[in-house]
Amino acid sequence: MSNFDEIQTREAGLHKKLTAKQMGMIAIGGAIGTGLFMGSKFAISFAGPAVILSYAIGGLIAFALMACLAEMTVQHPTSGSFGAYAEHYIHPLAGFLVRYSYWACIVLAVGTEITAVADYMKMWFPHVASWIWIIFFSGTLIAVNAYSVKAFGLVEYWFSTIKVFAIIVFILLAIGILTQNTQESSHVAANLTGHGGFMPNGFSGVWIGVIISIFSYLSIEMIAVAAGEASDPEKAVKSAFKNTALRLFLFYLLSLFLIVALVPWTELIGKDATSPFVTVMKLVGIPYADSILNFIVIVAALSAMNSMLYISTRMLFSLSRAGDAPQVFGKIRSNGVPMNALMLSAIGIGVASVVYTINPESAFPIMIALSMFGALFTWGSIFVTHLFFRKHVTRNHIHLKYQIPASKFISLFGLVSILSITITTWFTHEFKSTLQFGVPFILFLVFFYFLKRGSTKLNVNSKEETSK
Repeated sequence: MSNFDEIQTREAGLHKKLTAKQMGMIAIGGAIGTGLFMGSKFAISFAGPAVILSYAIGGLIAFALMACLAEMTVQHPTSGSFGAYAEHYIHPLAGFLVRYSYWACIVLAVGTEITAVADYMKMWFPHVASWIWIIFFSGTLIAVNAYSVKAFGLVEYWFSTIKVFAIIVFILLAIGILTQNTQESSHVAANLTGHGGFMPNGFSGVWIGVIISIFSYLSIEMIAVAAGEASDPEKAVKSAFKNTALRLFLFYLLSLFLIVALVPWTELIGKDATSPFVTVMKLVGIPYADSILNFIVIVAALSAMNSMLYISTRMLFSLSRAGDAPQVFGKIRSNGVPMNALMLSAIGIGVASVVYTINPESAFPIMIALSMFGALFTWGSIFVTHLFFRKHVTRNHIHLKYQIPASKFISLFGLVSILSITITTWFTHEFKSTLQFGVPFILFLVFFYFLKRGSTKLNVNSKEETSK
């Protein structure tokens, strides 16, 4: 097993400009997007008020992921992150599969964010074509990412600050409504247990909600990738692990509880409903609150999209530096941005535009299903890599810079959970395409990997023969 320093040297050249505060906000920014504001409507349609349990289970899996990544990232901060860890601790093929699966997942997820933005803009501009918003916002965020990593960090910091502040205000408003209005308080029990009960579709509905929650928490792993461009990665990762998981858990669970407590869940999933947050503000009658929240969910979606463009660019850059993608994607401009990798990663916007144009009603769930496999494969691979990492650490008596108690059991819990969720997608109509798309994709990547390795060996042998 080669020294990990070789991988870090290979991926050198990016500017280390991100602060610990920006790193924390990047993780929050990626994870609080359409998954919470729009995807929660999708989850509520399956789980009803028990969506709280769905997101609690998903939150535990996300927490386990953060714990495993924290140990490995503090030990080896690099932009290749979990792809580089899989390459080093398991096998180069593992690193190849993880990087490409995650890149494809995030590229498609970028599409879900811009699709959601086009939907939200209809509230104010119902007659403006969606593709206009897709082009305008996409071009703006690509320009931000192309300028410098410092510009990206600054924009993402303020995007995330706005939506975190908005969620806190929403929580305080909702608590105020529940505590000050006795009539509303009396309706809480009816909203939570009426209309089919707390679990209207049984535990199967709750479990399907967990699948959607994983998509909602997707991007929490961005902190590990961004560590490669942090000015003080050890401090940033430790701080982010302690704060980000707790904040996300609190924001998701408390806000979702207040939503299903204030409004019957059946009214949150109607044809005319957009985000449950916007629907709640409309139904409780707070003036202009729906427009304000619509602005917030647009900011949230743009923030998540901004983070995803950044992260997919760095993953493609890592693939190129590993020799698994064309060298042109590993080139860095003078401002520290791998521009070619950024432009190819923006392809998800084009895919989203086509899907949205063909079938605007079901574009969001289609994009979720297609990107879900990459998310599940990546998270599962991170848990497997962590088991190999821990085995290596124990065997070689390596002192860890940062250690999580019972981390081996945490990674086993995470792995079993991800495997269970992946199997479930096959038996779920809405997510059946997840494995239908994912399994052939992985088989293609394996074939491509060995084909590439075979052609590389032939080239090396032919050069040796020529030199003789």
